[in-house]
Amino acid sequence: MKQLVTTGIVLGRLDYGEADRILTVLTPDQGKLSLLAKGVRRVKSKLAGGIELFSVTNITYIKGRGTLHSVVSTRLVKHYGNIVKNLDRTMLGYDCIKRLNKITEDEPEAEYFTMAEQLFEALDDAGIALPLVMFWFDVQLLKLAGHTPNLQTDATGRKLTTVEQYIFDFDHMSFASRAGAPFGADHVKYLRLAFSGNQPKILSQVQGGGVLLDELLPLVRSMLQASSLV
Repeated sequence: MKQLVTTGIVLGRLDYGEADRILTVLTPDQGKLSLLAKGVRRVKSKLAGGIELFSVTNITYIKGRGTLHSVVSTRLVKHYGNIVKNLDRTMLGYDCIKRLNKITEDEPEAEYFTMAEQLFEALDDAGIALPLVMFWFDVQLLKLAGHTPNLQTDATGRKLTTVEQYIFDFDHMSFASRAGAPFGADHVKYLRLAFSGNQPKILSQVQGGGVLLDELLPLVRSMLQASSLV
């Protein structure tokens, strides 16, 4: 039978039988795969080292008759080992890949794989605060699902200015001008940076970003709820 090779990130693992494990794997070119790793839970399994969580792996597999395929071999490309050295970073990592698994279809765009790689890089870097990683991840989910807010004009179509204050209009996914409202030009600029694809490392260098992040985290989470992504 023909062997196929892809690069994968494990999103989920389910013990099967006495020593096997069924893997849910996100790939850049084959969508999301269900793979049976036979004997992987045995101590001397040659497959085990290549299918750890928070890793990127080259996987050789054989297609099954249905949706479950069989792993032939694995080769670890990169393991983000610093993540599991910190409980909070590990738990956020678990939560993010669980959400990613839930939100992606069988044939997700390759951008989801790239996002997962960038997530691991951010979690692996102890210098990047966890609230920023969480914010960035939520923003990417919104963007890839096609729910990027309008950050150029307000709910009436007028261009956003540097002098007005705004509330957020969830019906129009845009800001609306209101005196004394909580959001201003700096909030809009920070959101533009985040939705433009900048990685957490870049966002962490924004002056005053910590304060902006605290004020924008609840807003972005509300956007996810309004878009039915949580």
